Amino acid sequence: MACAIALVGICANGSFADEKPDISSLKAAPITVEAQPISTFSRGGPERALGKLQFLGGLVLKSSSPFFGGWSGLLLADDAKSFVALSDTGVWMTGDLTYSGARPTGIADAHLGPLLDRSGRPIARARGRDSESIALESGTLRQGSLLIGFEGRHRIERYDLTLNGITVDRGGLKIPAAAKKMRSNQGFEALTVLKGGPFKGHPIAFSERLYNLSRNHTGWLWTANGPHTIHLKNVGDFDVTDIASLDDGTLFVLERRFRWLEGVKMRLLRIAPDALGPDRTLDGETLIEADMNDNIDNMEGLAATRLKSGAVLITMISDDNFNHVIQRTLLLQFLLKDAGQAKARLPNQATGLE
Repeated sequence: MACAIALVGICANGSFADEKPDISSLKAAPITVEAQPISTFSRGGPERALGKLQFLGGLVLKSSSPFFGGWSGLLLADDAKSFVALSDTGVWMTGDLTYSGARPTGIADAHLGPLLDRSGRPIARARGRDSESIALESGTLRQGSLLIGFEGRHRIERYDLTLNGITVDRGGLKIPAAAKKMRSNQGFEALTVLKGGPFKGHPIAFSERLYNLSRNHTGWLWTANGPHTIHLKNVGDFDVTDIASLDDGTLFVLERRFRWLEGVKMRLLRIAPDALGPDRTLDGETLIEADMNDNIDNMEGLAATRLKSGAVLITMISDDNFNHVIQRTLLLQFLLKDAGQAKARLPNQATGLE
């Protein structure tokens, strides 16, 4: 959702944001991304305790490309390096994260290009190219199949991912009738394909804000019989901005809340594998809740990565709404400190992410 969120006085409907770029003539090409490290999660004063999460570091990302910004979806490979980011302008970016030990330091080998329609051209109409979520359906981030969720014209489309980027649209998922109730800017904001658990291989998506009669969030789980409605317990009227799956079936949910008097907040939930199922209302454990005292922005993209060590890496990226004056593109990384979630020893930060 294009809501400008960073500092007091920002318009919740994005009125102060820069106009989104026209991608009709964009071609895939390398870009340079500058990165300024963030060493502490707290904006000022001593670092605060984050419960089961450990802040590894972050980056403020910038580029001279007019198409850089609006990042709303994120995938990160098992090596914690190769990534795919998705902008809400119908633009993708691939590249490699670089590290010093366990701290992210920058982005290398970055390429940027447009999402293509079924004719092989960049998606023409602005209403049709508001891409908000991305999931790896099969394969790897070097050669795989992707699902991409859109709002405006609500749909979930399938694409191939190659070494040259994302190829043409090749058809999508059956969309539930209830999805027509989603507002134009509150569509398929969160999407993943479950990596494990009883519904391994099945897509799951949530609307950014579609309440049922109990004022809980609405989503869908696709099985062999088609999409089934599920719900997520609404606590504090946060919006759902992304979801990510782990190989044991755990689901992570990224949420955001904006109010004029309090600014922006971010929350990360963890949902147990056995909680998932058609016609269920999910209730998650809060791993972190952050506000403007912390180094956050409009956090919209989420990736959960199982490292070789067995530990779990959580990575987030923010949508700056192309409002480069008062918002930032942030990439944040956390380690989940939970022996029950890890499959082996936690990584030694001196040797990096393994």
